[in-house]
Parts: sequence; structure tokens; C-alpha cells
Amino acid sequence: MSISPVSSPVGTAAASSAVGGTSLTSSTPTSSPQQTLNSSVFMDLLVAQLKNQDPSSPMDTNAMIQQTSQLSMVEQLTQLATDSSQGLSVQQRAAAAELIGKAVTYLAADGTPGSGTASSVSYSGTTPTISIGGASIPLASITGVTGA
Repeated sequence: MSISPVSSPVGTAAASSAVGGTSLTSSTPTSSPQQTLNSSVFMDLLVAQLKNQDPSSPMDTNAMIQQTSQLSMVEQLTQLATDSSQGLSVQQRAAAAELIGKAVTYLAADGTPGSGTASSVSYSGTTPTISIGGASIPLASITGVTGA
């Protein structure tokens, strides 16, 4: 007596086609992976590793110390990046404030050169803008400075 198959073998086009209007495979991921490894993720991995370790052969203390020091290094590097970003912001603000009352040359948004005396500075955006003759010019567009 021979037995006929109910469906086609796995791996063929028929197996991955729609069954009853529903696809067995999906081309879109169900979740997007996190692209950054921060201290929270690192700590979660370490805790999961400790929870799931075999009690008869616990984690090596050297490995535990190494992973803890790596966590500390990640936190310190994150803090260093934050501090550097804040330092750059302070330097930009100080440089913009030094321009008040000085004659400056600049490139306008359309690429045309301009000049005038810096009258005020605004810190409302991501980079300081200098008011020159009624126009707001970003600090990065200033091309030259001369004493007034």
C-alpha cells in the first residue's frame, strides 16, 4: 500500500507559498535589533549569564572581574563622549561671544560673501548664530574677523 504525501516537501516553492491566504514566511523582521551596546544592555547580559549558570560549575571569578571592568570602561567612555560634546558647545559659545563688536566676513546661505559688524549672538539652535546687519549667520559660516 502506498501513501501519498499531504503537502509538498519542505523547502520547495509550494511550502513557502500562501496557505489559506496566509504566508508561512515573512520578508519583514518581527523586531529590529538594537544597534548600540550601552551599559544597560551589558548589565542585562551579565545578569542573565549569572542567572542561567550551572551551579555545579559557577562562572570563573577572573571572567566575572573582566566583564565587570569592561562594563566600567563602557560607562567611562560614554561619559567621556558626553563631556567632550559639552566642551565643544562651551567653546562654540565662547567663540561666538568674542565676535560681538568686531567686523566679520561670512558666507550667506546662498553662498554669497558678506561683511558687517557682529551685534549679538543667539544660542537657541544647535550652533550659535551671530546677528550681522539684521541677518542671522551660523558660527561656521564666519570666514574672517578683524578688530572694529
